[in-house]
Amino acid sequence: MRYSGDQALTQRRAEFGLTGIAFLFFVVSTLALSLQRGVIVPGDWVRLLAWTLCAVIGNEVIRRRLPNRDPFLFPLALFMSGWGLILIERLAPPFAERQTVWLIVSTIALIVVVYLPRVLFWMRAYRYTLLVFGLLLLVATILLGTNPSGMVGAPELWLGFGTFFFQPSEALKVILVAFLASYLAEQYPALRAFGIEQRRLSPRIFGPILLMWGLSVIILIWQRDLGTAILFFMVFLTLLYVASGYTPLLIGGALLVLIAGFFAYQYIPLVQLRIDIWLNPWVDADGRAYQIVQSLFAFGAGGIFGQGVGQGSPTFIPVVHSDFVFAALAEEWGFLGVIVCIACVMMFVLRGLRIAVMESTRPFNALLAVGLSILLAVQSLMIMGGVLKLIPLTGVTLPYFSYGGSSLLINFVMVGLLLRLSAGET
Repeated sequence: MRYSGDQALTQRRAEFGLTGIAFLFFVVSTLALSLQRGVIVPGDWVRLLAWTLCAVIGNEVIRRRLPNRDPFLFPLALFMSGWGLILIERLAPPFAERQTVWLIVSTIALIVVVYLPRVLFWMRAYRYTLLVFGLLLLVATILLGTNPSGMVGAPELWLGFGTFFFQPSEALKVILVAFLASYLAEQYPALRAFGIEQRRLSPRIFGPILLMWGLSVIILIWQRDLGTAILFFMVFLTLLYVASGYTPLLIGGALLVLIAGFFAYQYIPLVQLRIDIWLNPWVDADGRAYQIVQSLFAFGAGGIFGQGVGQGSPTFIPVVHSDFVFAALAEEWGFLGVIVCIACVMMFVLRGLRIAVMESTRPFNALLAVGLSILLAVQSLMIMGGVLKLIPLTGVTLPYFSYGGSSLLINFVMVGLLLRLSAGET
């Protein structure tokens, strides 16, 4: 998208203003946490400095490389990741330093994506190479996967190299979205004709559905990763619907999800556990359902305005800095904090969908923007709904807020791709 001189100045001011708000929020929250502790922890201010450098350098590089970018995406990512750093420092201080390092690495990755020549073209042209690489990551995880916690029976979703661990499914998300966007863009005329005629049962329509369903089932069975399996299939269905405009595809996809869910409940204990505690957590409130029960208590304790930074007791929730960070946010920032968090995610998703509309004449760009936006939206809805007991827990994390280096890295790569799409690049 192109901006006139006045529009460019307005966009620049909006970007600067949002980044400034994020900085002030970080400073005030850090001060509040220090006052609550009664001591100034140098590491808190080191994190603030690291975040500030990422913001300043990132903004300057993006401004020079992509003058016609969307001005809201990077500040929103900074705001949410900064809020996430505050939460992690509050909930699990030993992990805050690692997350700060990952924030620096993630910003560097974003800059690389922004500066790589013709990155969108290469993603489109070499989609099968990307897909093979993604499937190799999946196979490697199935065969060599581990769990950093060392818990017996915990899902082994990470690849480890010494003290370094990476979750390949995070990279696989973007790889699959790029592959599907490229494939569906190539098939776009046939897909639209199918959506209009609604008669021919073409293999190019139902073949990919069964392929993605099979891939999701493999992830569900061999990795016991319910969240990633659902996420992949839901994003794929959305992209296929956008490309074809054929509503019955959504119904058929939903039936496949129900079939997989039924058999998973029958034969996979982890899935059965999560559905059981969703239906009635109170029968085992101090046992298997302890997490979700404490999460509900945290939401109740937060009220409208919250307990205040460092004033609540969210650490009663096991693994709160990862899976249940949204509950901790609700307890200490209250309903107002929840609304702000949801508003940030919604604004990010809407800006991504706006890019898709602006790029509607270029199917690959439009579908990639839709896929990346829906990926963030569905994942956020899944974890928010899970910790509120609106849907079964799926084990995904809240993007930008939860602890997780590989998640933060891939989310910043997504920002870089959306920034290039917003600048009208091919």
